[in-house]
Amino acid sequence: MRHLSMSTTIMTVASVAVGGVLAYAVYFDYKRRTDANFRKQLRKEKKRVKQSQSQTPSESAQTATEGVDANDLRSALESVRNEEVPAGPEEKEQYFMKQVGIGEQLCAKGPVYHLSAAMCFYRALRVYPSPVELVVIYEKTVPPPVFQLVMELTNLDVKDRVEGYYTFFPPKAMNVAVETINVPDGKGATMSKKVLVVTKDFEAGEVIYQEDPIVAVLDADLQGKGTHCSYCLRQIQNDPIRPESDRLHSVYCSSDCQTQHNAHSQTLLFTLESPLPAAIAPEMKGAQREERENAQKAFVEYLIQTKRAAPELVARFVARQVSAETAKMLPRGILPGVASEPVLTDGGEYSLYDHLERLRYLEVNPADHETRVLKDVLQTALPGLEQFLTEDRHATFIGKMSYNSYGVYFGEGREDKPDTAARPENAEKTRTPCGTSKQIGTGFYAVSSYISHNCAPSAKPVFPTGTAQLQLMATRALQKGDEITVAYVDVLQHSEETPEVARRRRRMELARGWRFACSCKRCAEEGLEGEIEEGGDESKVEDVVTRPSFVCITSTMSTFIIHRFRSSLSRRALHTTAIRHVDRPTVFTNMLAGDIPPPVQVNSITSAGIQLADGLILPSACIFLDGKVFLWNVPSHLWNGWGREHLSVFETAVPKPEILVFGTGRRMELPPPSIRGYLKEMGIQLDIMDTRNACSTYNLLAEEGRRVAAALLPYTPRPWQS
Repeated sequence: MRHLSMSTTIMTVASVAVGGVLAYAVYFDYKRRTDANFRKQLRKEKKRVKQSQSQTPSESAQTATEGVDANDLRSALESVRNEEVPAGPEEKEQYFMKQVGIGEQLCAKGPVYHLSAAMCFYRALRVYPSPVELVVIYEKTVPPPVFQLVMELTNLDVKDRVEGYYTFFPPKAMNVAVETINVPDGKGATMSKKVLVVTKDFEAGEVIYQEDPIVAVLDADLQGKGTHCSYCLRQIQNDPIRPESDRLHSVYCSSDCQTQHNAHSQTLLFTLESPLPAAIAPEMKGAQREERENAQKAFVEYLIQTKRAAPELVARFVARQVSAETAKMLPRGILPGVASEPVLTDGGEYSLYDHLERLRYLEVNPADHETRVLKDVLQTALPGLEQFLTEDRHATFIGKMSYNSYGVYFGEGREDKPDTAARPENAEKTRTPCGTSKQIGTGFYAVSSYISHNCAPSAKPVFPTGTAQLQLMATRALQKGDEITVAYVDVLQHSEETPEVARRRRRMELARGWRFACSCKRCAEEGLEGEIEEGGDESKVEDVVTRPSFVCITSTMSTFIIHRFRSSLSRRALHTTAIRHVDRPTVFTNMLAGDIPPPVQVNSITSAGIQLADGLILPSACIFLDGKVFLWNVPSHLWNGWGREHLSVFETAVPKPEILVFGTGRRMELPPPSIRGYLKEMGIQLDIMDTRNACSTYNLLAEEGRRVAAALLPYTPRPWQS
């Protein structure tokens, strides 16, 4: 543990940032683009880092932990953990600057203060929006002995978080715990599996615990009919509340349900309102509203067409994660009265993603365009959010919802659910003891997801409150340590069935819905003598759960963070070459050349044109791409006569920029949908602003190492002269 590579360190720190970085990044980008003082402070910090790069450390990292034993590190970590972390981004910013300043002062006092200095830098790391970037900065600026101690603290913290998860989850008040057992894999061997056990004795009929869903959705045939609440799934007795603008035609039994639904997921997915509080919500123009509306319509049409719950559950889970993390990052009171996140642990800092990541899932292949329609909804609501949802991650999320979701039913269930048009092997299944055909909706429950199936179950999920709140009732006496099991399917033998027929039916449903051959005692006893059981358990857990080393814990979000915020600490100075002449007129002319593309930086923008960092003035329109500047011949009137040919340079770029910062002159002018659509087809996010702000934003993104391009129009339109 004493000798860790830089790549290991980055993976470790990335894992710390999985839950909260998204909302902070939104705030960080907002501040960077709108607050001149904030941008000035960023530049100042970057210059300090570059200056410190040239300094030669006088001490070796080998001495990092001399005089600091494991108990000292553990005590230091516990001390920092017990401290209250600032809630709002402004407070975090002040806290960060204060801790870094104190750490620098302690470093200057010598080795005796190294651990105290490391604690300060570690405190700063806990609140920094891009921890991976900060680790790289620390490596360049912090004395090696102190840097090594910071990494020791970080690794110890992550190790505790990963290995100690089930110490905090589930809450002890729920009277259950997660244990690991070995079960038959259906192939003659055993497999390790997490199961739920009771932590005290229960009599038959007693309620073991109750659990609210993280997300829940109505069955497709009930959505928007006005009979059931779209949030709590309660049957509505009086006139329902119908929002004026709601793409899914949701209805509610109370204003509280409407408020909660909007805050958790509805606003982001199915309305044109901003999912961010008004204080930091960007203004949405006409073209942006139209684009978002079209994306939502396409997603709703897909939900109606497929009539499946899993795609909507995944969408709502992602949206609720954004809502929960945003609420953590914003100042207290900005979202009054909203329960941002369910309490699923007794302490510990775990996000909704942490809970989902550890669950079993089935490998599924969503429809070709299913990921795309959801990504479009996310991108038009919060540009950049769609990058968290890769096709593989989306497929895993669908697999987790398909494997772990419960059917919500009242009483003995309903009898009026329409038959599905899907083939039996493709029909969507939920864990419903009276059968999926009896449910009115589907819910995803973090704790109940750990319950295994048994054809003679020890417990039963019931919904006596008439809502999606699940209560787990013991069906027989249970002693402390007994495993909890439920029936995923209807395991009763009906009057028209023989024991053999009933056994075959339930086992067929289990194989189709959850892809395992039941090996419970009842199935074994009711099986024919000499019958050979075939088939194994196809469910699995993600690699990060099975890897023994905590430093391997990462995620798609972490990978995105690494690429999005990677530091660009080593840059070549900008150089220029003569304009390259061509034989025939073209839209683009390459102005700069170089073997390794340097970042182009803008010094200022005036009526004379755009001045680069080396003093060169570009009087007319230009494009910055891949370290090069292109002269850009465009129509003199903005958007009048513009076509794809004016942006075709991006078709040949490899790799393509993730963001195109477009400066439209003195004022921001939104482009026509055709321009946005063209760039969107290439996977390029378009960010429109006036040219002054565009230059500033481009400089910062380029310094951070982002794959960013800029298309800049001068204050005074001028054609390039041949």
